[in-house]
Amino acid sequence: MLRGSKNKGGRFVKKFTKIGPILLVMLLAVALLITGCGQKETAEGTSKVLTIGVDLPLTGSCAKVGTEFKDACTMAFDEIGNQIGDYKVKLVWIDDQADPEKATRAYEQAVQKDKIDVGILNWNSSVAVALMEVVAKYQIPHFFPTGNAAVVNEKWQSNEKYRYWVTKTWASPDKLSLAYIYTINQAVEKGLWKPRNKKVVIYGEDNDYCRGFGSSLAQQFKDAGWEVVGEEWIKTGETDMYPILTKFKSLDASIVAGSISGPASMAAFIKQAREVNLKSLMICDALGDIGEWYKLTGNAADYVLDNRPIFTSEKGKKFAADFKAKYGYEPSAAAAGLQYDAARFFIKLANETLKEYGDLNKETLFKFAQDNLWTGQITFKDTVVCPEYRYDQQSLPDPVVAEDGFIFPVVQYFDGKGTVIWPDSQKGADLKIPDYAK
Repeated sequence: MLRGSKNKGGRFVKKFTKIGPILLVMLLAVALLITGCGQKETAEGTSKVLTIGVDLPLTGSCAKVGTEFKDACTMAFDEIGNQIGDYKVKLVWIDDQADPEKATRAYEQAVQKDKIDVGILNWNSSVAVALMEVVAKYQIPHFFPTGNAAVVNEKWQSNEKYRYWVTKTWASPDKLSLAYIYTINQAVEKGLWKPRNKKVVIYGEDNDYCRGFGSSLAQQFKDAGWEVVGEEWIKTGETDMYPILTKFKSLDASIVAGSISGPASMAAFIKQAREVNLKSLMICDALGDIGEWYKLTGNAADYVLDNRPIFTSEKGKKFAADFKAKYGYEPSAAAAGLQYDAARFFIKLANETLKEYGDLNKETLFKFAQDNLWTGQITFKDTVVCPEYRYDQQSLPDPVVAEDGFIFPVVQYFDGKGTVIWPDSQKGADLKIPDYAK
């Protein structure tokens, strides 16, 4: 009717009918843009999707750790059908190769190409330090990374932009390495060991975590009255340990203590120490991080001390059994158990975020973490490793270290099994000293 009108407004109506379809398309496009936040194209069409970047070393020197990461994380999200509320979960595996530079490139690609909304997990501290720059740049909150060197804490505290590296899952070395001092002092006080001298040698892989751990341990031994007679840092991937171990033998220290991240390097260190007849009690921190470490070391690892998470609860033992049934190998509590806990803690946090804000995106997840995770309002007790994961203003970015919180026992290995020797509340046996270290 209006199209044929001859009145004064006829010309306007005719023009309107010509531009109407164009205007309608534009309005529809704007409407879709406004209502499409948090929606992505999938094979089934448009739906709500939360894209999660999982940082892990799938290749490189820590590839075995990366495999456990991937399997544990997959297991956690499979249990919820890869669905959080009305959001479909899409996991993007970010292979950092245990290399800071490669990690940075891989994470940038995950942000720009894969459009991740949030990040979780991480292993190496040197990688963590590098990725803190990337998440700050893109303001992508990254939850529950493992890299725990003190330099991560220092960077986190230095500038608020680094708070997007939301929290760590593993407390810094100086908070955990004291367990070795307590264990050894207790053994000496009880007369279980009379060391021939109070000399200690510190060793470690030349990376942020191992240097930080070694430095903390060296100072703690000094404070406890021991003399540090040497420190050696080992190139990543090195397997020829004979020169260093021969030097250690000449120093005649009662204790050789440190950590090596690469499984092949740590195994070589332990086996070659036995070959050169090193007469020292050995602390090999992080040996138990790999589920199949015993296949690499054999009985050469007997008597070694390690401050490690282990499966002691019934829930933890069930997880380990289920994991082996599904993937065909023994999981470690550090590389599989801790990451399983971390992934499930994130799932809980995401569900609570959705309840509070009605949307899941990087802004709501980060806001919820600031208000609830950092203040201890949300914690996680449905665990397979530590009794509870919780945070407060004094601990950040670390979890609260406590016997009912984040804690690892000191274990001593025999025949591929770890027996707790500290703390007393979890102890299965006293420290045993090999004849060669007496």
